Amino acid sequence: MNPLSLSGISKHFGGIVAIERFDLEVEAGEVVALVGDNGAGKSTLVKIISGVHQPTDGEIRLAGERVAFRDASDARANGVEVVYQDLALVDLQPVYMNLFLGRELRRKPFGLLDRAEMARQTQHLVDDLDVRIPTAKATLSDLSGGQRQAIAIARATHWASRLVLMDEPTAALGVAETAKVEELILKLKARGAAVLVVSHNMEQVFRIADRVTVLRRGRQVGTKRVAETSHNELVSMITGLSS
Repeated sequence: MNPLSLSGISKHFGGIVAIERFDLEVEAGEVVALVGDNGAGKSTLVKIISGVHQPTDGEIRLAGERVAFRDASDARANGVEVVYQDLALVDLQPVYMNLFLGRELRRKPFGLLDRAEMARQTQHLVDDLDVRIPTAKATLSDLSGGQRQAIAIARATHWASRLVLMDEPTAALGVAETAKVEELILKLKARGAAVLVVSHNMEQVFRIADRVTVLRRGRQVGTKRVAETSHNELVSMITGLSS
């Protein structure tokens, strides 16, 4: 069973149609890019999959099981994690506390935070993913933008049992940091993760994605294997203009 299957997903906000009958499957060990112009509906779709919005119509299946998320926490409980451009990290906390944010480990019987175990698990994960930070106990504010984004991806990897969603994960990063994050995304793929990435960067799409699906004004224009399409063809699909 594919980790994610979307069938006939639509979303209306009053009289405004944000998404109209969107279909997609994302396989384990696959990176699918979601592209489109501003206002095409990309972020709305991510919010539907992650439980922030409920679809007006259509169905979402995870590993073959139909799901209807009440909210984002419900989606997380079902193994769906999101990496947003703004990261949703706490600068003044150490890396390990950010990894376990809202899911802190506690020692019995008194319920004190088990900082040592959280730091140990975090260090093991960042070492496994080759996230280059001084230590899991480093304060987040001391890290670079690329390192922080890597921590956000590592957190999603740790908690996502089925799917990782990324909404413009490298939009605010420089060239070197973008390359490191892309390397991390490919490592998630190698580990068997299903990854859906929203990106406006066509070169990035061709570097990391197996398939790409195009949205224009809320409608799905088509889905292509990256190896079987071109930059010009994708731009034509996004804009609706012939190349």
